[in-house]
Amino acid sequence: MSNPDPRLSLDFCGMSFASPLVLLSGCVGFGEEYTRIQGFSNTDCGAVCLKGTTGTQRLGNQPHRVYETPEGMLNAIGLQNPGVDKVVNDILPTLDFDETRFIANVSGSTIEEYIEVTRKFDDSPIDAIEINISCPNVKEGGVAFGNDPDMSARVVEACRGVTKKPLITKLSPNQTDIAENARRCIEAGSDAFAVINTLMGMAIDIEAQKPFIGNNQGGLSGPAIKPIAVLKTHQVYQVTKAHNIPIIGQGGVLTAEDAIEFLLAGASAVGVGTALFYDPLVLPKINQGIADYLTRHNIASVAELTGKLQLNSNQSNRGCGC
Repeated sequence: MSNPDPRLSLDFCGMSFASPLVLLSGCVGFGEEYTRIQGFSNTDCGAVCLKGTTGTQRLGNQPHRVYETPEGMLNAIGLQNPGVDKVVNDILPTLDFDETRFIANVSGSTIEEYIEVTRKFDDSPIDAIEINISCPNVKEGGVAFGNDPDMSARVVEACRGVTKKPLITKLSPNQTDIAENARRCIEAGSDAFAVINTLMGMAIDIEAQKPFIGNNQGGLSGPAIKPIAVLKTHQVYQVTKAHNIPIIGQGGVLTAEDAIEFLLAGASAVGVGTALFYDPLVLPKINQGIADYLTRHNIASVAELTGKLQLNSNQSNRGCGC
């Protein structure tokens, strides 16, 4: 076990994180797949987000489900999972809750399903609940909820009514105004946000003249989406900072420099996902890089970095390079 650097610890919705790094849902299964890797330390990450869980078992989408793209990865798993009862009764008892914080990821096709799954996780040792209203690779629910501020707020309000655990709303980048969606979710009872989920994308096999992904489209993750994710994090922070509501910034984090960008843009914690497929032990490298940055800039705590971005005075809302 590595020695934790106290400067990297933080409070997130009342939960003590040993590090600002959070392992993202879908990339580490239900936790035990990753935490048993030789070399993993419980100080490497602040929390682990478990795989998306629905009311009943789902087999997921037809193959192919994953396709590597330049600087990224498309996935369309389709929320394959054994169902909430199996997760609560059989999987959660195998996790060491003294090791790190564990966050459930709640998914559904209807508001009633979100309520059912949230209620069952509320009656479990899980530390917090992430509401997945923004999954781009399922044919119902998911992105349909996440792109509509009214529907997003309804899902959050419904889940808020059946749990006192911290609620983290995972926001979609595939919408017109992510800041307005965040504002509505705050009013509905969200305690925190995860910004962003994957972007919708497609890759085509030109010889077969068909998409590589069996679902035709999937969620794009990895370094290719980082500039978008940083901007969306900054936009949501403009809404959350007045309410002291924390953000997990995520999307394309491979290095400490990537993580620091998200922190400066307004994130309190930083999600790591696709990078784990490149390097399963990337977390201590990112943590060390953040610690070095704090030393270099004489900063006492990683929490001091949140929202410290200094915008250029001649900024414009136009991003066109014409």
